[in-house]
Amino acid sequence: MQKLGIGIVGLGNISAAYLKASKDFPILDIRAVADMNPAAAQARANEFSLKAIPLDDIFTDPSIEIILNLTIPKAHVDVGLRAIDAGKHVYSEKPLGIVFSEGQKLVAAAKVKNLRVGSAPDTFLGGAHQTARGIIDDGTLGQPVGGTAYFMCPGHERWHPNPAFYYEAGGGPMLDMGPYYITDLVNLLGPVAKVSGFGTMVRPTRTITAKERAGEVIPVHVPTHVAGTLVFVNGAVVQVTMSFDVAAHKHGPLEIYGTEGTLIVPDPNHFGGQIELLKKGGEWSNVETDMPYAGEGNYRSIGLADMAHAIVSNRPHRANGDLALHVLEVMEAFETSSQSGRVVDITTPVTRPAPLSESLVNGRLG
Repeated sequence: MQKLGIGIVGLGNISAAYLKASKDFPILDIRAVADMNPAAAQARANEFSLKAIPLDDIFTDPSIEIILNLTIPKAHVDVGLRAIDAGKHVYSEKPLGIVFSEGQKLVAAAKVKNLRVGSAPDTFLGGAHQTARGIIDDGTLGQPVGGTAYFMCPGHERWHPNPAFYYEAGGGPMLDMGPYYITDLVNLLGPVAKVSGFGTMVRPTRTITAKERAGEVIPVHVPTHVAGTLVFVNGAVVQVTMSFDVAAHKHGPLEIYGTEGTLIVPDPNHFGGQIELLKKGGEWSNVETDMPYAGEGNYRSIGLADMAHAIVSNRPHRANGDLALHVLEVMEAFETSSQSGRVVDITTPVTRPAPLSESLVNGRLG
């Protein structure tokens, strides 16, 4: 199998998940890692038997074809543009950027150079979400009518060793968790046409309880409870709530309603999970899946691997820049709507990514 050289920029918390999962995808050849903190890069390199190099060198290394950008959100576009300028494809951790106009610059710059932009989340490629999509596509639910999407928790300062960035520009529950939910909704229902929303900031500060910095007080600069409505091009209307202010709740992560049935979709922050289906007039039943990447495993790298295979075979990749840009515009529209008091029209066109089954060989990505 042809392998593509991968260079990783940013060796924070999420990098370990990518490095572990990348071993499941032989096309990915991690050739170097780099970080603005050389000690962090060296520590991760030692952990995974990799080579750490200076940050500047990773962009000029001719053996590296794709930069995997795992920096903090506010650095995503700058690092992405640097990779594009160096003639390399780039795949970013979510979100694509923290401002829609900056995300536009990144996607446009890549198209000028005929390079690829990819972006997490790739959890919608998991077997549970691909199976749920198949149920919708085959007409089991009838005409999609609407749905709900809920993520609500007390905040990440409970567990994250460095949670301040969650409450700075580029953070908050919408930009942090919204990408999982909205990306999966686009996978299931297609593009979004309109957004209305409200956002509130209940507390101006947060107290860290994670043991590494317990007791430290950090400021809050973003809305921490965001709610609103998405109207999809196909007419479906979905209620969305993303919050760092809720002690607990009993809503399912994703529910899709159709004229002929209701579908319970598992947590889009995971690749697998239990799907439930009720056909009109019937009873709830569990839906089993024989799709790959549906178990409890963490397959964060599948979107990057799909992009690498797409580069080799000259086909579209699924977790692509246009999809991530559309999702970024939708997320920003919640704040725009909240501030202006109006419904916001979404301008970015996007095509639903092809079902993963079209690129499976012997039941695995190939």
